[in-house]
Amino acid sequence: MRLPIAQIDAFASRPFEGNPAAVMPLGDWLDDATLQAIAAENNLSETAFIVASGDEDVDFDLRWFTPTSEVVLCGHATLASGHFVLSSAADMDRVRFRTRKAGMLDVARAGAGYELALPAWGPDPKPLPAIIAGLGLDGAAETLWHEHRYGLIVLDSADQVRALDPDFRALAREGDVLTIVTAPGEDTDVISRAFAPGAGIDEDPVTGSAHAVMVPYWTKRLGRDQFTAYQASERGGHLTCRLDDDRVVLGGGCVTVMEGTFLL
Repeated sequence: MRLPIAQIDAFASRPFEGNPAAVMPLGDWLDDATLQAIAAENNLSETAFIVASGDEDVDFDLRWFTPTSEVVLCGHATLASGHFVLSSAADMDRVRFRTRKAGMLDVARAGAGYELALPAWGPDPKPLPAIIAGLGLDGAAETLWHEHRYGLIVLDSADQVRALDPDFRALAREGDVLTIVTAPGEDTDVISRAFAPGAGIDEDPVTGSAHAVMVPYWTKRLGRDQFTAYQASERGGHLTCRLDDDRVVLGGGCVTVMEGTFLL
């Protein structure tokens, strides 16, 4: 079986920036074990699989897999999937994806880049002592939680975020949790890093779903409905963020860096 595949850097303005995702269009769904094996073979933080839909108001069905598991929501691979479709469909301004656990998502053209609409998943305060210990934090930090297993840790400064040296084994013992650490930014309004060792990803380069949790928090704290953000991984990535009712809208670019055929 010969399957087309593309590797796309999302939330990037040039190659080697942002977060790489594999996008694989399928004629029909393969079994889950094969989808997981393909994602493990790709060994990227996410592989997105899309299948064209004949249903009204849906363009594609979309699923995402890390090297070890299927996830509830992935922002950067959704943006990459939108880029994959729209870059070869000049007559389309927007693509609509139906997902299994995160509802309908869409990617729209916006200048030279795109806007991605995700559900707004506002977190609630909750003590997270094991995560705080795994991050190696000694001082006090604001800790919040969302039921889809997102932990949000708020620090005082960008320097603290950049200096983190987590114990990934300790964080992995908490299971499939996305740990987000954030603070006021320097040349952007907000800075963050994200860790998911329990899902096979020690540090994720740029995480759209993390901002689905952060944007409701930061818009309330900043007192405005939009801001700029930077995820301070080794690759790094910039995003624009705004809250639009019950949706988080993220802006960013994509760069296709590889196109080929997966032999199965």
